[in-house]
Parts: sequence; C-alpha cells; structure tokens
Amino acid sequence: MFNNKDKVAIWMEGSLDDDYGKMGISAMRYLENEIVCVIDSTHSGKVVSEVSPIIKKDILIVDSLEKAKSMGASVLLLGVLTSGGVLPDHWKGTIIKALKLGLSLINGLHVNLNDKYSSYIVDKANQWIWDTRTPKFIPKIGSGETLKLNNKRVLMIGTDMAAGKMTTGLELYSYLKNKNINVGFVATGQIGIMITGKGIPLDAYKLDYACGAVQHAVMEEKDKDVIIVEGQGSILHPGSSATLPLMRGTCPTHMILCHLAHKNTLRSPEWVKVPNLLSFIKLNEELANVLGTYANSKVVGVSLNTSRLNDDEAKNYISKVEKETGLPAADVIRFGDEKIFEKIIE
Repeated sequence: MFNNKDKVAIWMEGSLDDDYGKMGISAMRYLENEIVCVIDSTHSGKVVSEVSPIIKKDILIVDSLEKAKSMGASVLLLGVLTSGGVLPDHWKGTIIKALKLGLSLINGLHVNLNDKYSSYIVDKANQWIWDTRTPKFIPKIGSGETLKLNNKRVLMIGTDMAAGKMTTGLELYSYLKNKNINVGFVATGQIGIMITGKGIPLDAYKLDYACGAVQHAVMEEKDKDVIIVEGQGSILHPGSSATLPLMRGTCPTHMILCHLAHKNTLRSPEWVKVPNLLSFIKLNEELANVLGTYANSKVVGVSLNTSRLNDDEAKNYISKVEKETGLPAADVIRFGDEKIFEKIIE
C-alpha cells in the first residue's frame, strides 16, 4: 500500500483553483511524498503557484495521465472532491486509463472504487486502490470514556463545511510537535487520513456508531498530552450531522472556531446566514458542555481563512473578530499561528 517513497501525480482537472480541489491542495501542502506533477488540462504548462497562490511550490501542471506516468508517477491521487462524494460519469474513463497505465489510486469519494475497478489493475503484486472513506472497524456505541482522560483534547469546529478545520488542526499539530509536546492527531475525514495514514472516515459510519468511532480513535491516542481532533461539517449546515458525534466522542477540553472571512452566509445553501460569531461560539460551548454534564470546553481562538481578502482587508477583519469575540484570531497560513495556538499550552 501507500508509503512515503511513492511518487504522486494529483488529478485536479478543472478544480485547481476552486474549493472542490481541497484534497489535492491539502496533499500539495502536507503530503511528505514527492509530487511529480498535477494534471489539469485547463492550466497545462504552468506551475501550481501561478494558479493557486496559497501553494508556494512550482509543481508542473500537465494535461495527461501518460505525461504523469512518464515523469515517474506511481500513484494517482484523485484530488477533487465532488458534492456528496459521488463518482461523476466522466471520471470513469480516467480511472480505467490510470489503472491500465499501472498507476495505483488514492480515492476520497464515498464510492468504493475497489469494488468496481480492481479488475483493471495490471500489476497485481504492486498496484492497489486505496478507498480512504472505507471504515476499517465496527465501533462500539459511545460511552463518554474520553471524559476520564487527564490530557487536553482540542476539537476544530466551523461555521461551514470547508472552513479550514483540517488545515488548522494540522498546523496546530506541527506547532506543538516543534515545541516538543507529546501530541497526537485524529483524522476524521479522507484528506486527513490520506496525509497521516490513519484515522476514521466519520461520514462513512452509521449515525448510531459515529460517537463510538470518534471515541475509539481518540482513545488510541490516550497517552498523548494533547490530542487534536480534525473537525467536520458545522452545526449551522442543514446537511451536516458531524458536530455532535465529534463533541461526544472527543469530550473536548478546548475548541478552535474556523471561519471563512469573506462569507456571511454558507457557501451552499446561501440562504443560511452565519450568525454573530460570539453567539455561535457560545452555542457550540453549550452543546459541548450540556449544562456541565461533560468537560468544561471553551473556544480559545478563531482561525480565519482570509485568502479572498487583500492584506489590509484581512488584518482589519482579524481585528474586528478579536473585538467581537474577545478571543485571539489569526489566519494561521497567511500571518502565523502563535497567537491562537499558544492558548493550548498555557
């Protein structure tokens, strides 16, 4: 299976510069493997930093699987995440061609590609398909066991789906590791699993078992002084049911709110307005604590994605959020992370 010596090509066709390409963008930012190229015919001949300025890497963009293979790729990462994790019909030919070329596949969709496409594998000894959203165990029903732990458990929460929860969690993990703190990371989605090599695909579990799945993953890190839990979804989103299982399975001691600075509504559906951030923070704290039944969890900072704002707009917005919430706020990618993250080690 996948190891850090595998050379990777990332398939981003048409989504290198939109929110649906977040699996590929995250891989470019955090994956330890050599990324030989990105495949996107709409930007062929350029380098990634020209199209997606948040990635400060000059990875060549090519227009074909054959070119990626000739550059030494052994693994194709499907870097685009569709709405609902469905497999579009026009992707099927790409998947078949990749397998026939001898490329292994990393898949972040809900569709299990092993079931439908493993027959196209040409090198049975060395080629594989990794369906990152396939659960590896059947959990027990959650029991609140993590509440008994004596460590810090930090949960990322958000005002929307793709609001920076995974990015903030991974940046916090790196920050604490650099401080020589004994820290663990619990991935709860396909991107975090792909990057760290372990975790739980929370949205693939039946709702009755979701709390238990989170609890199981957190308890596997129980020897750590700090456990960071990747957030999913938002209690504000009408299509998300992830927040409560994450809260109950983690019993967090700390939370960090993640928010898109340029949005005062959800990305979709846009009729849902983002409420006052302080009110939203208090609601999440009340849900996590349930009138004192669980850990006295507090939001300790606000992580902002200001990528759609210029420098002055971003800095002014950060100051506005700090005044509104009384909490430290930062764009941890753009301006640094110490202001928020130092709250975890106080």
